[in-house]
Amino acid sequence: MSSTRSSSNRRRLFPVPILADNYVWLWARGGHCLIVDPGEAAPVLARLDAEGLEAVAILLTHHHADHIAGAEDIRKATGAAVYGPRDPRIACVQHEVTGGDRIRLPALELDLEVLALPGHTRTHVGYFGSGVLFCGDTLFSLGCGRIFEGSAEALHASLERLAKLPGETLVCPAHEYTLANAAFALTIEPDNPGLRSRAAEAERLREAGLPTLPSTIARERQTNPFLRCREPAVKRAVGLADGDPVAVFAALRAAKDRFPSALRSPPRMP
Repeated sequence: MSSTRSSSNRRRLFPVPILADNYVWLWARGGHCLIVDPGEAAPVLARLDAEGLEAVAILLTHHHADHIAGAEDIRKATGAAVYGPRDPRIACVQHEVTGGDRIRLPALELDLEVLALPGHTRTHVGYFGSGVLFCGDTLFSLGCGRIFEGSAEALHASLERLAKLPGETLVCPAHEYTLANAAFALTIEPDNPGLRSRAAEAERLREAGLPTLPSTIARERQTNPFLRCREPAVKRAVGLADGDPVAVFAALRAAKDRFPSALRSPPRMP
């Protein structure tokens, strides 16, 4: 790989598109970076070379192949340390983490908190620090992950935890799902002006081949129906005007599971 290094010490955060609609997030400072959920190695290694970056850490959120399949090849190519949840299905993890742990990366001057986020999968984790959240498949822009190994109660609790993070927190999910999620969200809150604005913005960005991410926690609180299960309009939309938030969330998730997905085009390299 190229030995060229960026002379800037400013932090840069950007997604590398892979597969159909995944993002691998890179967070760089100077000539070093961390990599989040590399489901494919070649595009990430190419971007590291193009940017003159040295990977110091690979963070994995859960065991699904589209999030981990490239991690071992990247580790071998770069020597980056691999962090991930304690799960026998992730063989390449060198440093097992669980909720409440901290990861300190001196080369990036970065201190990350590990968040336990069960629901999508049993051992799903997220990483939060310096105003940035890597949330894998737990929280999406205008949506949330499917429930594969957990329960509605568990995933709702994980989302509630994320909703309490500072509003300016940058939200970095692992998929470009904003347009598809907007189509569903607008059936739940068609009169939400923030949601309508977000959907129009996402349409413009995707037409230009650009990512719709990162989002922010404040924006998700305002527009994401899965974080708005106490709102009267959301409750009415799923026929549970007097329902508790977990019941409303379960009804929303079931409705989204039945909802047809919109076509998504891959973004250009930002």
